[in-house]
Amino acid sequence: MKMVRIFIALVLVYSFSAVSAKTFTKEQIQEVVKEAYIKYKDIDEGKNADYIKALAEVDSKLFGITLVDSKGNVYEYGDTKAEVSIQSISKVFTLALMMSEHGDSFVAKKVGVNATGLPFNSIIAIEQHKGSPSNPFVNAGAIATTSWVSAKDSKERWMKIKANMNNFAGRELPFNEKVYISEVNDNKRNQAIAKLLDAYGRMGSDPLEATTVYTKQCSVGVSSHDLAVMSATIANHGVNPVTKAKVINAKYTPKIMAVMATAGLYDNAGEWLYTTGLPAKSGVGGGIIAIAPGQFGIAVVSPPLDGFGNSVRAQKAIAYIVNKLGLNPYAQ
Repeated sequence: MKMVRIFIALVLVYSFSAVSAKTFTKEQIQEVVKEAYIKYKDIDEGKNADYIKALAEVDSKLFGITLVDSKGNVYEYGDTKAEVSIQSISKVFTLALMMSEHGDSFVAKKVGVNATGLPFNSIIAIEQHKGSPSNPFVNAGAIATTSWVSAKDSKERWMKIKANMNNFAGRELPFNEKVYISEVNDNKRNQAIAKLLDAYGRMGSDPLEATTVYTKQCSVGVSSHDLAVMSATIANHGVNPVTKAKVINAKYTPKIMAVMATAGLYDNAGEWLYTTGLPAKSGVGGGIIAIAPGQFGIAVVSPPLDGFGNSVRAQKAIAYIVNKLGLNPYAQ
């Protein structure tokens, strides 16, 4: 009995210490965000995505960092209102919509939840996996996900996807027509992917229509502030911590974060998880979101990308914040 009491006491001491180690004031959190900005604002690594002309023209010096906690408190520094196109980060939120409509088992069956081990726009991966798109964050899976959003036509499907992103952000997000035109005229590979998926019976709507809607969702404008609110909604079990609106059922948020952990940063997802322990998703527009479950949504916008297609400054800034605030769940 005495040994049991000693064990309980040790557990309580350890638990208290762990909680204390992770408790920071609002001022301290804001200071960490500022430190990350100052530390990395002048690094000159990477380059803007140039295979999409409109992305190559975005100011490469843009750099904004935002954290939003589960209570709706906002911590940010830098160009936090500057907008870039959401690109592949949109895949997270369309997945959330599809999952809400059809359930998590349907996602696993129709799209898949495994990493491909091949580039994000690979056609070979589809053939190797017998027609499976593999996961919602490669282009094949993202187009398939878009196609399964319930709608009577293309217009309704697009409106539902856009409204869903607005709900996650807590505001009406802008549509970047320039980015859309730049992409829609050069998406033949995605069209080919969609047609191949259709041949395997994996599409929920016309393949070319779904590709066009997918291109539209990638062209929505977001800031680091928007992205942090959107990711904080997932961190907060599906409730937007700023607007207090329930956007998605809490039972689906762990599933979404699991896919983010395995396939969120293209071919570098494993190294990212190894470094930070946090589920994340990047986009070639220069944004990255990361989620500390139950605690924070973290977002950084900085257009220059590394060879994997992930923002250089964003990765460094988020890793710094994770380390300083002790957010890696595997290190608890």
